[in-house]
Amino acid sequence: MEVKSGEGQSNGNCVNECRNERRVGLIYDQRMCKHRTPYGDDHPEKPDRITVIWNKLELAGIPQRCVVLNAKEAEDKYICGVHSESHVKLIRNISSKQYDSRRNRIASKLNSIYLNEGSSESAYLAAGSVIEVAERVAKGELNSAFAVVRPPGHHAEYDEAMGFCLFNNVAIAASYLLDQRPELGINKILIVDWDVHHGNGTQKTFWKDPRVLFFSVHRHEFGSFYPANDDGFYTMVGEGPGAGYNINVPWENGRCGDADYLAVWDHILVPVAKEFNPDIILISAGFDAAVGDPLGGCRVTPYGYSVLLNKLMDFAQGRIVLALEGGYNLDSIAKSTLACMEVLLEDKPISELTQAYPFESTWRVIQAVRRKLSTFWPTLTDELPTTLTNQKAPPHVLLSSSESEDEVDEASEIISKDLVQAIEDVVEPLLKLKIDNYPDQVTSASWRSKLSKTDIWYASFGSNMWKSRFLCYIEGGQVIGMKKPCSGSMDRNPPKEIRWKTFPHRLFFGRDFTQTWGPGGVAFVDPRSNNEDRVYMCLYKITLEQFNDVLLQENVPDHDMNSPLFDLNALGSIQNDGSLIVEAVKRGWYHNVVYLGKEDDIPVLTMTCPLSALESMKSGEIPLHAPSKDYAGTLVRGLVEGKQLSEEEAMTYIQVACTKSL
Repeated sequence: MEVKSGEGQSNGNCVNECRNERRVGLIYDQRMCKHRTPYGDDHPEKPDRITVIWNKLELAGIPQRCVVLNAKEAEDKYICGVHSESHVKLIRNISSKQYDSRRNRIASKLNSIYLNEGSSESAYLAAGSVIEVAERVAKGELNSAFAVVRPPGHHAEYDEAMGFCLFNNVAIAASYLLDQRPELGINKILIVDWDVHHGNGTQKTFWKDPRVLFFSVHRHEFGSFYPANDDGFYTMVGEGPGAGYNINVPWENGRCGDADYLAVWDHILVPVAKEFNPDIILISAGFDAAVGDPLGGCRVTPYGYSVLLNKLMDFAQGRIVLALEGGYNLDSIAKSTLACMEVLLEDKPISELTQAYPFESTWRVIQAVRRKLSTFWPTLTDELPTTLTNQKAPPHVLLSSSESEDEVDEASEIISKDLVQAIEDVVEPLLKLKIDNYPDQVTSASWRSKLSKTDIWYASFGSNMWKSRFLCYIEGGQVIGMKKPCSGSMDRNPPKEIRWKTFPHRLFFGRDFTQTWGPGGVAFVDPRSNNEDRVYMCLYKITLEQFNDVLLQENVPDHDMNSPLFDLNALGSIQNDGSLIVEAVKRGWYHNVVYLGKEDDIPVLTMTCPLSALESMKSGEIPLHAPSKDYAGTLVRGLVEGKQLSEEEAMTYIQVACTKSL
């Protein structure tokens, strides 16, 4: 159904006027389904995403009550307000015959992108559709609108498509209103990105622009969750005149749900929005934080989304535009979109959620964000009362009281921590979440028992050279300077032996922030040996089972260990190949396991970055950065207590590693 306002929908518009309902715009165009994988392979970002939404809305009679608009292709001059001319030219021509022989090769060089003969038209329609509804809402022709578009946009950067995104649809629409249509009086725009992934492209577009308050709540996992960098950390607040106008709320873990998001709204977004007082709100409405999403791993219900949207209706006279971003569980995105449309149409009162509490990590993140932003937003200055922050969900379980159909959590009344496991066993099948593959205890016990019989030397060159720090990975806990504790290994027995050696590898420091240590770089070694270099390493004799737990904690702590990351077969092959990329934790920084030879006929293994990351650091794409004082202190303590160097010599060793070029 593609009709212009007032054409072919007169009955629907009449209903709007007769009932004095809000005039809500809606855009959907089947042509955006032409963007698909070139060989018909299955992919999370597929055409069914928008067709299932449209079918759900039609069954509920939503289009008949809306102003349904034609999709329009965006003009290059408007897209160039956000993207480079070379990028626009590439996307404009990528579906033409002249690119037939090299289209797939181009896509393969991009981050999580596929391209086909329909990609250009779909990308232009998606960007143009969001411009269209944003302009009409800004004019006052519509009260609000929803653009059901694909491909999504919030990852697309100035000169690069990435993360399923070709053009940054929401950023283009915001730029259009501010720079191309000043007569509309839109001087301040609030962009709310509730997609489960950080909106890196949108953030970079408005990094120095105080006219746009960009707010993103997302899984971050200490820089290991896609897009797997530090851009989404709460310290990234904008620059120059835009300082304070970039707000990131980075989840430390998955499974966040209605209560977690509501707490962020109440204690960060809503207070700041009151101070900012936007003229219009654009929502990057990704529904991959929804229950059952295969990529998101969170638990926001359709009713939860309706509450979040309803709270935003109090601002900008309810002038809100939603544009679809991610969301890969077809049932969840359809129900969540319908719930949001019902809010825009003011179908029924929205009540608060009850009987649900945020995770402890949620309160920790909220308080960190408030402290960081308080210098820019006085409303965030006060500390939250402990009577509030002590209201926490049991670990790994979010008790939700959603009123949405089959997403109702029937365990919401169970509060005993002793029943956490029972809740997971009962609630998960009822909700059909398919988020986590819970470990099979027999299988897990089997591989752990098997690998516990094999010893390896784990060679540490960074903070783990200090025994007290390394024991955090075995026994759990944290040492001075660490911002968060480690979970520890299943086998908490200490190392059987400790030795020191030097190896022909280059020590250097990269990245500029970690959740564990805060600002500053962390240690890496060049995975290739070089006889001109020498790196000190502390060797811990541990079991292969314990090595798996250390490998996990160094990379992606939320990964389910129902099978080993590095098994006996890997141990055998690495002795021939020299190194092995551990695919299961590829989002982490230390997923390249390197073989360093043998000590007493026992393999010596370390873990560092892959060669691709090393090249990115050489080019400057990933920053080289000196370590923080606390982090460097652990290296010094390790080297001194291990009787390898004096304190002065250890500090010189670190300084040389920081200043010597790669």
